[in-house]
Amino acid sequence: WIDKTRHANGAIPTAELRDQMQRTMQNHAAVFREADSLKEGCDKIDQVYQDYKDVKVTDSSLIWNTDLIETLELENLLLNASITMHSAENRKESRGAHAREDFPDRDDVNWMKHTLAWIDRDSGKVTIDYREVNNDPKAVAGMEHEDIKYFPPVVRKY
Repeated sequence: WIDKTRHANGAIPTAELRDQMQRTMQNHAAVFREADSLKEGCDKIDQVYQDYKDVKVTDSSLIWNTDLIETLELENLLLNASITMHSAENRKESRGAHAREDFPDRDDVNWMKHTLAWIDRDSGKVTIDYREVNNDPKAVAGMEHEDIKYFPPVVRKY
């Protein structure tokens, strides 16, 4: 994997892809989000992910290779950016730092769950699943103790 990246001889420099990813995330996954922008962001980040397959690493040396390091860092950032964008587009509520202008309220009935997401490295397809929130911390294996208190979720008010 590292050797493949080190010898990547595509047409697109790492810096150009990093700039596209950064602009996509800033413009489409900012603090305040809405459906149209997130959908467009998903399409754009998917394109950047596909374009990464055509990345060019100009330095193939093994000593102090900042070009290779930046390219490996970009791959990691792209994996996380894609998962973040698709997860944000999928969640139809506002909760904590995830603020949807088209869904301004918290929705505990439908969204009191953890989002689990992973990406297929070859295709770039993001898969989203869920895990229920444990509302009884005393029921966690190895944590049985009468002093553990449950703090119910509340709406943040500023």
